[in-house]
Amino acid sequence: MRRRQRGQAIVLGSLSFLVLALMVTLSFNLSHALRRKMSLQQHSDTLSFSMAVLEARALNYYAVSNRAIASSYVAMNSLHAYMSAASLTGQMMRASSNNFMQIAMIEFGLCVACEFMCDHCEHMAEAFKISGDFRDAGKDYDDKVEAFESNFRQAMEALDLMADNMHTAQREVHDKTLQAVKDGRSHGLGQLRDYTAPLASDLVSAVGSINANEFNCAVDGMECQGSESNTSPEARARVMTEIANATRAGWSANRDSPGGGVSANLPKYLNSQFFDELDEIPDNEATKLISGTKGTAKTVKSKGQLTQGGQSGGNDGTMVAASDEGNIFHRWEHGVGTSNFKSEVWSDDGGGGHVNNGAHSGQHRFEGVNTRALTGCAGSGNCFMKFRANPDPDRDWGQPRVYSYVSMPFRVGNTRQAPWELNASAQVRLTHGQQGQGSLTVAATEGMAMSKSLVYYHRFGEDGWKEAPNLFAPYWRAKLHPFTQGDAQQVLEAAGNSDAAQMSQVDGVAL
Repeated sequence: MRRRQRGQAIVLGSLSFLVLALMVTLSFNLSHALRRKMSLQQHSDTLSFSMAVLEARALNYYAVSNRAIASSYVAMNSLHAYMSAASLTGQMMRASSNNFMQIAMIEFGLCVACEFMCDHCEHMAEAFKISGDFRDAGKDYDDKVEAFESNFRQAMEALDLMADNMHTAQREVHDKTLQAVKDGRSHGLGQLRDYTAPLASDLVSAVGSINANEFNCAVDGMECQGSESNTSPEARARVMTEIANATRAGWSANRDSPGGGVSANLPKYLNSQFFDELDEIPDNEATKLISGTKGTAKTVKSKGQLTQGGQSGGNDGTMVAASDEGNIFHRWEHGVGTSNFKSEVWSDDGGGGHVNNGAHSGQHRFEGVNTRALTGCAGSGNCFMKFRANPDPDRDWGQPRVYSYVSMPFRVGNTRQAPWELNASAQVRLTHGQQGQGSLTVAATEGMAMSKSLVYYHRFGEDGWKEAPNLFAPYWRAKLHPFTQGDAQQVLEAAGNSDAAQMSQVDGVAL
């Protein structure tokens, strides 16, 4: 019996060495696979985060450029305010002319009463002359305003062009960012693979399409699936109009003056020499009282909205307009006269206009705020980028999400470079008597990794979270974000990994 047992140790030892060799081979392959898996996951995280950073920078650019577009409307309001205030001089002169015409008629009545044998007749003639002098002075001021209206018109055209050019730049940024998050290679993203995982695949195109749709859905007016519908161009115009009106300079928004005889209460935006001239024309012998002077400039739908306060639901900003008005009273000799004066200037797609017409030459056009659909604004239309809010928390309130899905071969396939793979197929084939043949794969063929990032809005400060996302403040940021079951299923199905998509819906599976 002892002789029969001899040699068993050799057999058992050989089997043990074989098992040990396989375990060592598996450990080498496992560590190699883990290293590649880590580099692949790092590349996926880096790619997702980098694409999210590109989107955040684009949204911040929209916010800054939207402010620039709004500032162009603010500047237009100021231009119209200056033009209206300048035009007021001629109107005040004509109102003074009307006052002395009234005084002349009073003096005429007194002259008739005294049978043309008293001083009233001379006063009547002198009042008529003063009225004519005021009328001529008004014409002179109209000519002065008309002389620089061409500069006003050129400035309006430049500001209108600025708004269009800013939006053209926004569209270029949007298109380039869209391409980058769609292919995962543009704008330097392709270099990430060289640094982290040179053998990794490109971003799966179907996943890139999801990213492109997410980014489009962040901008109201872009083609988008699965989120809120686009608002109308008029609704978007109202947003920009109200922001532009809310940020007007104080003087252009409100030029009210207390009025009265005190010089300190007179409109300060008119030169003191002008008021001296009002006194000098009647040889400083008349008493004048200017009251109720007020003025404003605004982006409005119609001139009737100029004096409406606060937000107006129908104000979609089809014109820029300004007006100034007031009253002037004169007392001279035995007569008195009072007249209202008003100046208006506006620009719209019909060429605009002036009151009075004597200070108007040519046309000053304004095409309006956001007059076209966003996808149809190409060099005209005064469009801008508006955030598309979504009330659904599962949609992250409309803030865009960015996904990456990449794969990479884990098997080297060359025993000189990776001897632990044993052979080109990395398989060990075994024959066990009547049990037949079997094979053991010692190295994984391929691995995949997916990541998710969120582009989110957060203003600096303790209460920054209270401010709703918008495209007028540049506080967009990016971060890696955990997957939900719905996100994981959508990305995995888009990548063609249906088995993993089903597993992602199982409770307890780590995502």
